[in-house]
Amino acid sequence: VWKGGHNNETEILRNAYTNSLKIAFNYQLISIAFPNISTGIYGFPKKLAAQIAVAAVSEFLEKYKLPERVSFVCFDDENFQLYTEILQS
Repeated sequence: VWKGGHNNETEILRNAYTNSLKIAFNYQLISIAFPNISTGIYGFPKKLAAQIAVAAVSEFLEKYKLPERVSFVCFDDENFQLYTEILQS
């Protein structure tokens, strides 16, 4: 839940991705999909959330070979555009 950015929200969100990826790795899963975590009713700024998601996943995949495929499931056009821009840069 976004509470103005002063309550460790970015680290909590990063950990949500990293911990999920660790579970996927431990179960030797080939793929995993993530929704836009916390950007709906929990109010996390969409651009910041997308940056955290992509960075956390990228850092994990640099160290581990699994999962082979990570999908970001975007529930609206704004999130889709944000993820597209971040992933292309």
